[in-house]
Amino acid sequence: MRDAAINLRARPEQRDLIDQAAQLLGKNRSDFMLEAACDKAQAVLLDQVFFKLDAEKFRQFTKMLDAPPTGNPGLERLMAVKAPWGKKPAKA
Repeated sequence: MRDAAINLRARPEQRDLIDQAAQLLGKNRSDFMLEAACDKAQAVLLDQVFFKLDAEKFRQFTKMLDAPPTGNPGLERLMAVKAPWGKKPAKA
């Protein structure tokens, strides 16, 4: 039994689109939206916290993490550029 409400407002065309897709899957609007939202939330969270490597790739990955940073001329040039908001305005 579900006991937590989630409310949202949508434009009629958005509601109709959701209803059409839900109907194609034999679901009601609420079930369709809840499943879609949970799928997306899980994907976002997993993208942030989980990736899978075999033993060799994991060894290479940890070796790169443990290595001291190398020079990056492009990044150094970029970091040397003054931000437009940090420059003094030209006098007219």
